[in-house]
Amino acid sequence: MSGQNIHILLVEDDEIDAEAIMRGFYAQRIANPFTLVSDGIEALDVLRGTNGMPRLPRPYMILLDINMPRMNGLEFLEAVRADPELAQSVVFVLTTSNRDEDIMAAYNHQIAGYLLKSRAGKDFIDLITLLDSYWRIVEFPSEVK
Repeated sequence: MSGQNIHILLVEDDEIDAEAIMRGFYAQRIANPFTLVSDGIEALDVLRGTNGMPRLPRPYMILLDINMPRMNGLEFLEAVRADPELAQSVVFVLTTSNRDEDIMAAYNHQIAGYLLKSRAGKDFIDLITLLDSYWRIVEFPSEVK
């Protein structure tokens, strides 16, 4: 299923950062569908199709901020990895936190990569190109068995 249209779940509480990320994808002519939620609780609702939220279609990839209200990124990762239906989700952390503790904690939850939002300009374009290449090359399951 390489090259399939991967749905992106952006878990980001900062509207300006979310807009910049989506604009970056648009500027690179990457037209994958986006769902934006503001914290880990909303993200779990979208992934599970609970609390009146439509379930996110597969295949999907999650771009996750660490510092968020209600349920932060690390708490979200813990919940996702504990849920058999979500445990195989592909998650990239996209955050401002460069704390070693956050980086280690995120990798301990089997993330695909830890990326800093502070890398503006060409580095940000490289980041978007990396993500685009990732989902074009890597095989994603369309459903959990």
